Amino acid sequence: MLDELIPLSAVVLSLLIPIVAITFSFQAYIRKKQNDTELRRLIIENHTDVDTAKVLIENQEEKPNKYTSLRYACILIGLGVGALADYLMNIESNCIYFWLVIAFGIGLGLLASFIVELKLLKQDSKELQKQDYQQ
Repeated sequence: MLDELIPLSAVVLSLLIPIVAITFSFQAYIRKKQNDTELRRLIIENHTDVDTAKVLIENQEEKPNKYTSLRYACILIGLGVGALADYLMNIESNCIYFWLVIAFGIGLGLLASFIVELKLLKQDSKELQKQDYQQ
């Protein structure tokens, strides 16, 4: 009896995951539209001037992060270091220590990317200040 339930539950769960994902994304879309409508209603009710209304209504595009590639590279390097440490210590892959060393390597990679990003951001801000001072 139990042997028949395992494949059945696998099929049900594999069908349930996309349905839940689609439902939540549709709900988020509807909520965004409601928030936009509410914002427009408040702008009309408060008699906001045209320039301010345009700024509020226009979609503010987020600037892409320049350091995303650096972050992923450091994560992958940390993953490789963790896997190398596992190999050198002869840790079996079904052991919890295998995954702990891998997670530690990834954590080190994230820490390294944070430190490098922080230094690069400071350097970028100094360059911007120099350009503003020269103008």
